[in-house]
Amino acid sequence: MDFDHLLVCFFGTADIASISPERLLSGVEALRLQFALEKDDGRRFALWCLMYMLGAAPDLDAFKDEEDKEAARDFMDMIDREIDDAE
Repeated sequence: MDFDHLLVCFFGTADIASISPERLLSGVEALRLQFALEKDDGRRFALWCLMYMLGAAPDLDAFKDEEDKEAARDFMDMIDREIDDAE
C-alpha cells in the first residue's frame, strides 16, 4: 500500500495539509474500521502506520503476532526520531 493511495482512499486527497477537520475524523473512522476488518498482515500494518502518523493508532495489542508488534515499535521509534530531528 502506497501512502498517497491510502490518503486518497480514506481522505479524498493526497495533500494531507488540505484535509478538513471533519474529513479527517471521518477518514480516521474509516481507517479504524478497515484495520479491524483487514485480514492481510501487510495491509493491516500499513493502515496502522498511517493511523500512528495521524495520532489515531490503536494500542500495539491490536497486533496478535509478536513480530508485527516489534515492527510497529520500530516504526514508532523511526517516526519519533524523524520528528525530533526536524525540530
